[in-house]
Amino acid sequence: MGSALRAGARIFAYLCLTLPLMPVQAAALGLALPLRETLPQWYHRRCCRILGFRVERRGQQSRAHPTLYVANHVSYFDVMILGSLIRGSYVAKAEVAAWPLFGWLAKLQRTVFVARRGRDAGNNRDEISARLQAGGDLVLFPEGTSSDGNRVLPFKSALFAVAERAPLGRPLCIQPVSISYTRLDDVPMGRYLRPFFAWFGDMELVGHLWHAISLGRVTVVVDFHKPVTLNEFGSRKALSAHCQEVVSTGVAAALAGDRLNRSEVAKEGIAAGPGKASAPCRPQLDGAAS
Repeated sequence: MGSALRAGARIFAYLCLTLPLMPVQAAALGLALPLRETLPQWYHRRCCRILGFRVERRGQQSRAHPTLYVANHVSYFDVMILGSLIRGSYVAKAEVAAWPLFGWLAKLQRTVFVARRGRDAGNNRDEISARLQAGGDLVLFPEGTSSDGNRVLPFKSALFAVAERAPLGRPLCIQPVSISYTRLDDVPMGRYLRPFFAWFGDMELVGHLWHAISLGRVTVVVDFHKPVTLNEFGSRKALSAHCQEVVSTGVAAALAGDRLNRSEVAKEGIAAGPGKASAPCRPQLDGAAS
């Protein structure tokens, strides 16, 4: 089904792009250059092209800074997909820091690594809050693990604890984001093909990656939904439940190929109308990239 020649060519091109840029990003980080913010997005966009991913953006992305993006998690490819659209860093489990190559890349993008143990929750919250207080945008996967791509797992409300703080003296802007792997060579994937790109359970990373990039061109739909704040819900549990429902609806719509009318969706509070910024999260561009 896949092509070993295609996979080999893509890996070669990926490494030719990645390895020379790693010391450049490291230097930008060490010198606190603006390039440390812009290079990762440029890099991810080119990785998408090299590895055969076509990203289809829907909805209106938040213009407020900081923004905490909360998205469903399907695969390690999510970082590249979302990174091509969002100029920010990620919140990831501590184990990722030890991964060969991917762990180094995560550190170069200033990923915030968090431990899963409950007694570390306070330290995790403080580190995430500090990054947001500095005006940086973050991407969080509240499921806590990746799924099979056909459904959204329950969001862990504890991961929304950071929303109880007000970085820069105003409510934190939180934007739900749906990511859906929908087509392979313009043909709807369905449940049979999607696990070739979704990484979950006890799948072995290297073999899964090789097989995935040996296939054709993949369309990934990324839907930015209406930004919200904790003040609108009163508790992080209610906020978490809302974000999960919105993201689940977005994934279901994308997988069904149902291009919902944006005005109808907006009436249900599922997504922001095109070209309109959400009222609760006013743009704050000082000291942050847009």
